[in-house]
Amino acid sequence: MTEAIEIETQRLALRRLVPADAGPFTEAVNDPRVYRMLASIPPGQTKAQTLAWIATQARQREENTGHYFVIAPKSGAPSGIISATRGSPADPFEIGYWLMPPAWGKGYCTEAGNGIIRWLEDTRASAALVAGYFADNPASGKVLRKLGFLPCGRGPMFSKGRGEPSDHIMMARIA
Repeated sequence: MTEAIEIETQRLALRRLVPADAGPFTEAVNDPRVYRMLASIPPGQTKAQTLAWIATQARQREENTGHYFVIAPKSGAPSGIISATRGSPADPFEIGYWLMPPAWGKGYCTEAGNGIIRWLEDTRASAALVAGYFADNPASGKVLRKLGFLPCGRGPMFSKGRGEPSDHIMMARIA
C-alpha cells in the first residue's frame, strides 16, 4: 500500500511513517554519522524500538503534539525524516530532521523544511518555531538559517547518541 503524500515540494514527497519504514530507518539511525547528531536516538536502536516509536505517532498527531514525515525524492526511496513536535499544544513546534548519508548535500533538508513550515502555517497557524543543532554539525545550522531561524541560545544538551552533553545551539523563527 502506498501512503498518501501530505506535503509536496518541487523535488520531494513527504508522507507519514508506516511500519514498513522501520527496517530502513533503523539501519540508518545506527550509523554513527547520523545518531551522533541527534539528541534522542541512542546507538544500537532495534527495529522493535523503531516500530514502537512509529506506533506512538497517531496519538501525537491526534493531540497535535507530533507530526513526523518521511523525506523522499518523488522518484526515489526514503532519505530521512523531518518532524514538528512540542510538549503541549500551547508550546511552539520544534523542527527536527535527519537524512541518510547518501542524501546529504542535495538540499533536501532545506526543501523539506520549507515544506513543513508552510504546512504548519497553513494547517496549524504556527507562527513561532524553534529548532537546534549540535555545534559540531554546522551543516544543520546552515539549513536552519536558510529557513529563517536565528540563534537564541547556546548550552549543553544531552545526546543519547553520544552518551554525554554536547554544545548545542538553539534557534527560533517568528513568521
